[in-house]
Amino acid sequence: MSRGPQSPPPFRPHRVVVLALDGLLPFELGIPHRIFGRPKDAHGRPLYEVVTCSVRPPGPVETDADFAVHVPHGPEALATADTVIVPASYELGPVHDEGVLTEELAAALARIRPGTRLASICTGVYVLAAAGVLDGRPATTHWADAGRLQRMFPRIRVDPDVLFIDDGDVLTSAGVAAGIDLCLHMVRRDHGTAGANEGARRTGVPPHRDGGQAQYIERPVPDPQQATTTAARAWALGRLHDPIQLRDMAAREALWVRTFPRRFREEVGVSPGQWLTQQRVERARHLLECSDLSVDQVARDAGFGTAQSMRQHLQAALGVTPTAYRRTFRAAAVGA
Repeated sequence: MSRGPQSPPPFRPHRVVVLALDGLLPFELGIPHRIFGRPKDAHGRPLYEVVTCSVRPPGPVETDADFAVHVPHGPEALATADTVIVPASYELGPVHDEGVLTEELAAALARIRPGTRLASICTGVYVLAAAGVLDGRPATTHWADAGRLQRMFPRIRVDPDVLFIDDGDVLTSAGVAAGIDLCLHMVRRDHGTAGANEGARRTGVPPHRDGGQAQYIERPVPDPQQATTTAARAWALGRLHDPIQLRDMAAREALWVRTFPRRFREEVGVSPGQWLTQQRVERARHLLECSDLSVDQVARDAGFGTAQSMRQHLQAALGVTPTAYRRTFRAAAVGA
């Protein structure tokens, strides 16, 4: 007996629950609402629902500023989350100096369903660390706090140089604005580059920042006559489809080939080769989503040369093949 066409499942936005803890930093609290509150599907429906909760019943939560915020949901909201985000709190927040959660916070976190995506902004990482979910994993936080995090939780592989780390179901970011980078990345992972780029434009920030935290660590002010790598990067971005040699980039800044990589890493946080690969991966993603070019042509235009080379780089960076990536994100990009 044949059955007629089945109705699609009812639409339900992805629910992001933001956990507001005493001593929270208001700026970080607002980041998830700003980034996830914007994206819509082709029918104008919000792709995300963002709610804020506390470890206590609804009411005021103290901030590190001269005001409190009223949080409308209690810890029961955590049980409804598809993603839980823990923004920064002053110092360790509700984590004891010995790296142990308060009983109140531990009880709240126990409500989170298995398989829920977890993310932290800046020192919110201490909550995830004390909960044990980062053991054996890579994680990051603000560069000034990375040493303490590593000492308190030696089982975590702390990387102080990156803006954020995506370890699948657990993501962590560096401080303040890196929380924007992390949330845009999650939108990009969920719905493709076009959605993240639109969110970035509406927020007035770049959709993808180069490099890592190394570029923000305070250093002696350089000599105004000292060369930088800005012109070399701009030159390279204009010809990603061509082979680019280290000596070519160094020549744009009149630097020795031995000097250029050190200067580049100081400014950008990664090596020239790593940076070029990042830019080519982003270029390939854009073309796979927003063009009808064949995979071979995308590989050439992005500078990978061959489809096999691009496949290897996308697999390493994104965990998917070019064909699978296009199949996932192409329809959303063209508004299908």
